[in-house]
Amino acid sequence: MTLQQMEYIVALDRYRHFAKAAESCGVSQSTLSSLVQKLELELDVTIFDRTSHPVSPTPLGAEIINRMRQVLFNAAQVSELVSACRGESVGKISLGIISTVAPYILPKMFRYMSRSHPDIQLHVEEGRVSSIISRLERGQLDVALMATPLDDSELLEIPVYTERLLAYISPSAGFHHEKSLQTDTLPVDGVWVLREGYCPNRGIFPFCNMKSDHQAVYEAGSVETLVRIVDENGGYAIIPELHVPLLNEAQQANVRNLTNPEPAREIAFVVHRNFVRERMLNILADAIKTVIPERMLNQRIKKFPIVL
Repeated sequence: MTLQQMEYIVALDRYRHFAKAAESCGVSQSTLSSLVQKLELELDVTIFDRTSHPVSPTPLGAEIINRMRQVLFNAAQVSELVSACRGESVGKISLGIISTVAPYILPKMFRYMSRSHPDIQLHVEEGRVSSIISRLERGQLDVALMATPLDDSELLEIPVYTERLLAYISPSAGFHHEKSLQTDTLPVDGVWVLREGYCPNRGIFPFCNMKSDHQAVYEAGSVETLVRIVDENGGYAIIPELHVPLLNEAQQANVRNLTNPEPAREIAFVVHRNFVRERMLNILADAIKTVIPERMLNQRIKKFPIVL
């Protein structure tokens, strides 16, 4: 069994198509097919069900592929460790990011990376929390930037910054005249919430633990769309602090601070427990420091480099 065979099998699982998998690996379809079959014979198992369309792994094959992904991930970490010790280029960075963070980070991060580290290829995937976590655990992403805590023993969380959560209120709402609102007395009716992440404080908002006929859940992840829903339909929503500068002047007049308690969310780098690419993390941290206001940055990441 070789790392090359594992790479072919993982590629076949990703594309579920022999020709596309072979193309991604830079080999002929016959070469990839023969090496996959050779390993199946060596292990005396059927990894892929070739009668299904598209081709798919057998139950045992899926378990084998997951283990192979981890082996390939660990092998890559050895190479990265050696490169870091030699001071060589970081190469490619694969970053996962949640949709309620991406608009505030990515535009300036891309600019910083292109100017300060033009030799680094930054690949970013925006997605659901569950999808990002799965890809981190399977070694398909290097690092993620997302709200924490996640309570996952396989993952390591490195706090980057903390931002307040604010209320965005329609002028038609009865409490629009209030200059600030108490978090624990927010109305349950008339609230619009995101698909995921609207209860980051484990139930600090009243609507996290109650159901209402008037409560609606927006099944996507765009805060901008959430704001427009409130503008059109009334009610209110909870938005992150970093979204406020993106609002126009009239919309900013609809933002209210929350107190008693003051809700906030922690945004952190999330990596696999076996991750070793410290230099890469510190480059990303330097990029974020150019985007996030200093007062919001985690005190440790503000003063010290990341050490795993």
